[in-house]
Amino acid sequence: MPLLADFFGRRMAVELDWPSWAGFSPRALAALEAYPWPGNVRELRNVVERAVYRWEDAERPVDAIQFDPFHSPWAPAPDAASGAQPYGERSSPAAAVPTAEPAAPPQSAADFRAAVAEYERTLLQNALAANRYNQRATASALNLSYDQLRHALKRHKLMEADAA
Repeated sequence: MPLLADFFGRRMAVELDWPSWAGFSPRALAALEAYPWPGNVRELRNVVERAVYRWEDAERPVDAIQFDPFHSPWAPAPDAASGAQPYGERSSPAAAVPTAEPAAPPQSAADFRAAVAEYERTLLQNALAANRYNQRATASALNLSYDQLRHALKRHKLMEADAA
């Protein structure tokens, strides 16, 4: 595995016109060796190429490895004991924003849409209140752009002009 990783890393460094290939740091190599590699050699190639491409300092060994490019930093962390995520817990910056309590499960698609809309509306109202109705701070707390927040507020009729 280290030989293949080095081979793929060198190829990517050449494609990026790096003056030399510094290799991988011991920490990165340990991570690569510890990973179970459920895919095939293409998965290793993709991980190595992504690591080299994202590495900004061609003079130092690559030290950051990301195995899952679709992993969200806001995804719930699993419970250490059971591996399950407790319902309602979040690991995002919006976790500091008070959230609505879950209602009874919806019985139809229409009920589901209404429940989701009400939940989103409650989250927006709570986030606005927690941030003293400062929309930029609220957008930041919810990890939304200002425009995304404004669109959501308009959709839920929470804008000053819509609320009246």
